[in-house]
Amino acid sequence: MRYLKRTRGYMLTYRRSDQLEITGFSDSDFAGCQDSLKSTSGYIFMLAGGAVSWRSVKQTLTASSTMAAEFVACYEASNHGIWLRNFVTGLKIVENIERPIKLYCDNKSAILYSNNNRRSTKSKHIDIKFLVVKERVQSGQISIEYLGINSIFFN
Repeated sequence: MRYLKRTRGYMLTYRRSDQLEITGFSDSDFAGCQDSLKSTSGYIFMLAGGAVSWRSVKQTLTASSTMAAEFVACYEASNHGIWLRNFVTGLKIVENIERPIKLYCDNKSAILYSNNNRRSTKSKHIDIKFLVVKERVQSGQISIEYLGINSIFFN
């Protein structure tokens, strides 16, 4: 009850906007589950200044590196981001959301891998289905940008 009393002024707020932009944030831990050593992916999507969708789920595969765990999180987030853009467009609130969906990630290796056309022997263990992220970046559907912890707290 004390928590509810202290946080009663907290709320989601949305701003009126003619140009709706979907912004996503993805993250994962690496081998966070003590029992299975599987990582947890999470994402949140913002629209008009407020959170509209979020999820946290244990990954189905065991990642062999932090880059792989973050790349899988980007895959899950990009799937939902594309669905969310189609959903908002289908509501006919705005004509279309034309800009790429900005997806922020805190792992530079995952971002470089997403933007790079070449394959690497260090990343050959990544399942083929996750390579759709690279295709979405190349086609302009999403753009993955770096957002480190310092960017959140010190700007």
